[in-house]
This record gives sequence, structure tokens and C-alpha cells, in this order.
Amino acid sequence: MSNPDQPSEYTAPEGARPDPVPVRPAPVLRESRPRGGGSLALAVVLSLIAVGAAGYIGWQQWVQTQGAHAAVLTTMDLQTRVSALETTLIGVSGERTSLNQRLNDAAAVNRSLREELLGQAGRTRNLEDAVAKLAEKSLSGHDALLLDETDSLLRMASERYTLFHDAQGAATAYALADQTLAAVNDGAFSTVRQDIDAERAALEKSQPANQAGALQQLTELRGTLPALPLKSLDSPNATQAPDLWTRIRRAVLGVFSVQRDNGAPLAVADARFARELAALDLAQAQAALLASDSTAYAAALQRVDASLSTQFDGSVPAVQQARITLKQLAAALPTGAPVQLGGALTELRNLRAVHALTPTPDAAAPVASGTAAPAGGAKP
Repeated sequence: MSNPDQPSEYTAPEGARPDPVPVRPAPVLRESRPRGGGSLALAVVLSLIAVGAAGYIGWQQWVQTQGAHAAVLTTMDLQTRVSALETTLIGVSGERTSLNQRLNDAAAVNRSLREELLGQAGRTRNLEDAVAKLAEKSLSGHDALLLDETDSLLRMASERYTLFHDAQGAATAYALADQTLAAVNDGAFSTVRQDIDAERAALEKSQPANQAGALQQLTELRGTLPALPLKSLDSPNATQAPDLWTRIRRAVLGVFSVQRDNGAPLAVADARFARELAALDLAQAQAALLASDSTAYAAALQRVDASLSTQFDGSVPAVQQARITLKQLAAALPTGAPVQLGGALTELRNLRAVHALTPTPDAAAPVASGTAAPAGGAKP
């Protein structure tokens, strides 16, 4: 850098003609020379400041340019990512739409299946009701048949006991009626079975403990009657030779006779008919025993015992044994009052009449079907 205070020397070019040197006057020193150097320095400073400002501004612009470039790259990357996200979202939206369609189809299928199941349930319920009604009708017909049979058996037992006094046959009919009534499904007829058991027990008590044995004993007695000796006609002394006193007695009896009436139904001359009468009484006792007629049975046995005591020789062991057998037979048959039958039959008929008046469950069927219809057509 040149010194501004010293003037620069002028050098002429080679070959040039030197000009005459003008004479310049001597410079006059002024006070303003130092002012020109400060302006230059200020200009230089300002230039430096301008250069620095320009560099700073350029650096800022470069920084801004780099930031803008980076922002552009970031923006492009973000746009790429946003595009990929948009593509993914479009695919997800399509899949969601397809899934929603499938769900709607599945819901429609489930709805139709539910309606079909409800319809099947309704039809099954109706079928069960129909089967139950059919079973109830068959059971009611079966029970009615059994009740009719029980009624017939009870009536037959009552008539047999009333007409023939056959307690054993009536008890057998009551046992059959109890077995028949036990097959009825309705438990309301259990009280009738109790009445049947009570009347059958009374019939069994009214008949002899061993009727067959009693009949056998009566038959044996009828067989032994011809061998039983009578008092006078079958006496052992009747076949011996008459002695002196016998001949005198017969001679006296030829003039007049003396007879003793001991209560026999026949005269002594007709005493041989006592066996036949006793046999007939035993036969009547057998018939009364078969008919369970205790009064006739006891009367027949009493007549046979009276015949044995009046017409037969009581000192013979066979006659004594026959009378003991008659007493045993008389004690074997109960002499109580006749059994009153008919209570079980009346109870059975009353219960059947009450059951005939009760309403059948058919009235509840329309209500059940009316409630089942909305259930089958209900929709979720």
C-alpha cells in the first residue's frame, strides 16, 4: 500500500518523448489532508463490513438452502410414506369391506339357521304334545279297561258270596281284582285297593281254616256210620241164646209192652233208619261247608251228634271218637256275622265318577301352541 503523504514518481514509458516538465508550484500544506485518509479507512471498514455482511448473508442463504434441501428430501420421504400408508389404508379398507360383507353374510346365515332351529323346536314340541296326547289316550283306555275288569270281579265276588255263601271263591275274585287294579297307572285308586284288602281278609276269616280237611273228615264219618252199633238192635247180647229170664220177659211183653221215649226222632222199631238219617245230615253238612253256610252247617252237625247220642251205643269207642270229631268240626267254622261286601265297589265307582267330571288337559293345548308359535317365528 502506498503512502498517501508522499507523491508518487511518474515514470515515462520507453521510447516516449519526454515532455517538458512543467513546473508545478509547491504544494501548499493544508489542514484537510488527514481527513482524506480517515475516509479511506472508513471506506475500507465499511467495505469489510459489507463483505462480512455479504458472507454472512451468503452463509445464511447456504444454510437455508441446505435446510430447504433437507426439508424437501424429508417432505419427499414423508410423501412417499404417506403414499404407502394411503395404499395400505386402501388395502385395509378393501379387506375391511370384504370382512364386513362376510360378517353380514354369516349373520344372515346364522339368522336363517336360528329361524330354522326355532321352527324345528316348535315342530318338535308339537310332535311331543301329539305323542303325549296319544300316550295319554292309550293309557286312559288301558286304565278304563282295567277299571271295568275290576268292577266286574268285585260284582262277581259279591254276588257269589250273597247267593252261594262261597267265601273262598269271593276271596279269590277279590285277589284278582286287587291284581288288576294294581296295573292302573292312576295313584288315586290306591284307597280302593285298601278296601279290597280289608274285605278279602274278612272273607278269609269267615271260612274254615282247612276246608278240605273238614270235608275229608265228614266223608270218613259217613263211611264209618254203617259200622257204628245201635243201642238195642245192634247189642252184642242180641245174638246169644235166650235164658230163663229172657223167655219170661218176652212172655210178659207179649201181653203188654213198656217203652221209654228218650227223645229220639224215630221209634225204636225204626232205629235202623238212624244211620241213613245221620248220613244225610253229614251230606248236608258237607254241602253247607261248601256253600259257607255256617248256620246250616252247625245245625247239621248238631243233628248228627244228637243221632249218635240217642240212637247209637255211646259206650263204644268208635261212637265216642265220632262225637269228638263232630265237636272239632263244629268249632272249626266261624260262627260270626256274614261279611258285608260292596264298600270297595262303591268306592271304585265314586272315584270313576269323580275322574269323569275332572277337565281333561286338552283345554291347555291351544294355549301352549299359541305361545309356541311366536317363539318359532321370532327373529333376533
